[in-house]
Amino acid sequence: MPSEGRCWETLQALRSSDKGRLCYHRDWLLRGEDVLEECMSLPKLSSYSGWVVDHVLRHTQENPLSSETAASSGSTLTLGQPSSGPKSPVRTPTFSPSSSVTPDGAEGKHKFQYTEPMVLQSSRGIKVEGCIRMYELVHRMRGTEGLRQWQEEQERKVRALSEMASEQLKRFDERKELKQHKEFQDLREVMEKSSREALGHQEKLKAEHRHRAKILNLKLREAEQQRLKQVEQERLRKEEGQIRLRSLYALQEEVLHLNQQLDASEQHRDTLKFDLSAFRTRGNQLCSLVSGIIRATSENGFPTAEDQAVAERALQEMRDLLTSLQQEIARACENKRRQDEEAAQEKQQESKMQQGPEAPRETPAPNQGPGGKQNEDLQVKVQDSTMQWYQQLQEASNQCVLAFEELTNSKDSQAKKIKMDLQKAATIPVSQISTIAGSKLKEIFDKIHSLLSGKPVQCGGHSVSVTLNPQGLDFVQYKLAEKFVKQGEEEVASHHEAAFPIAVVASGIWELHPRVGDLILAHLHRKCPYSVPFYPAFKEGMALEDYQRMLGYQVKDSKVEQQDNFLKRMSGMIRLYAAIIQLRWPYGSRQEIHPHGLSHGWRWLAQILNMEPLSDVTATLLFDFLEVCGNALMKQYQVQFWKMILLIKEDYFPRIEAITSSGQMGSFIRLKQFLEKCLQRQEIPVPKGFLTSSFWRS
Repeated sequence: MPSEGRCWETLQALRSSDKGRLCYHRDWLLRGEDVLEECMSLPKLSSYSGWVVDHVLRHTQENPLSSETAASSGSTLTLGQPSSGPKSPVRTPTFSPSSSVTPDGAEGKHKFQYTEPMVLQSSRGIKVEGCIRMYELVHRMRGTEGLRQWQEEQERKVRALSEMASEQLKRFDERKELKQHKEFQDLREVMEKSSREALGHQEKLKAEHRHRAKILNLKLREAEQQRLKQVEQERLRKEEGQIRLRSLYALQEEVLHLNQQLDASEQHRDTLKFDLSAFRTRGNQLCSLVSGIIRATSENGFPTAEDQAVAERALQEMRDLLTSLQQEIARACENKRRQDEEAAQEKQQESKMQQGPEAPRETPAPNQGPGGKQNEDLQVKVQDSTMQWYQQLQEASNQCVLAFEELTNSKDSQAKKIKMDLQKAATIPVSQISTIAGSKLKEIFDKIHSLLSGKPVQCGGHSVSVTLNPQGLDFVQYKLAEKFVKQGEEEVASHHEAAFPIAVVASGIWELHPRVGDLILAHLHRKCPYSVPFYPAFKEGMALEDYQRMLGYQVKDSKVEQQDNFLKRMSGMIRLYAAIIQLRWPYGSRQEIHPHGLSHGWRWLAQILNMEPLSDVTATLLFDFLEVCGNALMKQYQVQFWKMILLIKEDYFPRIEAITSSGQMGSFIRLKQFLEKCLQRQEIPVPKGFLTSSFWRS
């Protein structure tokens, strides 16, 4: 049978398969007999053997000879005959078909050489092997077909996505181009619209400009005409004002001269026992009136005809007053002469009459009011002791200036540098004093004290000492005192609270360096004579500008400063003085007394109340002094202080009001309201900015 001829080829193919090359272990029997159960049965061909042979060995040529040999061999060895060998694990038979093809094309014979007994696999093993082969082939075919289809599908999707992306990119470019075109069109329309509006607005502005130019030209012509008219009027007014001003100066000079004649009549007071205070008081009032008119004139520009008329009436009244005084003096002289004659006659009669002992007569002492003020008419001149003290301070200041004159006038560059460094070292720390913390204030005080003690201090990045020049100490003391007073004139005048930190440093320096304190007083008295108190008198032959400087006014280019600015400066210096007399440096020695304490403030207040008030000045200074120092004086003098306050209210207020014009009542009303409130509360409030213990702990 043909199938039997291919049996051995089938077996050879099976032997060469993967299953045929498997290694079998001899210990399979130990694991289980079921493994070799089929191998021990008779071999049978599977129904799939033909399919395996057809598909696996389909390329093998059929050899009739081999078939016959196989058939003959098959007749010898029966498949259905059981194996003569012992049963053992399945072993693959070894056979080598020796079929060769000769060069001449003759077919060789198949020779089968058996090295060991051949045992065929069971039908179930062949079936399994065939299924495996078939499944692998089918699975491979399906995998190949699926892979091909998946590749085609992916290629199709890639092509579709590529085409879609290309189309979207085109649409995006088209939309972008359309948007740009639209924006450009809108921008061009906006620009064209803006251009049209700008042109229209420009034309409108041109029309308005031409119209306004016409109006302005008309107004300019009218203004020029008005200006020329005003210039002419101003020129005439100035000429008239200059004439009136010269006339006022002449009237003031004559009034002051007549007032000096009134003062000269003081010598008749003791000899004639004639009271001249009423004449002197009225004369001082008339002088103050004329001076007030001139001060108001310097603020407003030029005097009016009414001012001139008032000054002329004051001059005429002064003349009448002097005439009346002379008549009174003549009458008093005549009465004295007559009284002397009568007294001589009475003395002669008394010498003859001896009737009983004479009753001793006591002359009552003048009754003194609070603060040592006598109940008599007020004075204008300062007391002699105060004037002597004032002159001594000014002399000491002048000697100090002469002491460092060589340093000031030196042309040497090194001396100039030393002078500049010393001035900076003395003035810069004082400029830094304000309402700062107490620790910072102590640093400033220590720096000033070190400089005055001859120790080197840092200034401008290098060391400075008064020992660099023999005149350095005098120069620093003078400049330091000058700077303290200038701070009162400027800083305290603008910020009243700054008076206390500046004053406490000045008081501490004064206590350790008394000469600096004397120079502070000298500078203060020179710039503010009312701090003495001292009202400088006009001397014959003195220029008016010099006299105004003596009164404390600043005169620049023959122009006197405004009254408000003058009062502001005087107020700042009085506030600084009132703060100095009540404060002491907290880190100094408490055993020593204050070098210039509250007693000097009490003396100043008593003396200024003993003098005739000045319009606008006295009320301002009294208010500033009492606001700063009133609380300390109240605690020190208690009842006597309140007596003085009552004296100011009842006796001094009418005198101030009598010489104060309606335009200068502000300072008087402020003082009056302040004292009335204090009398109502029976307390002088603590001044704003007063240094408390918390200030020094900060």
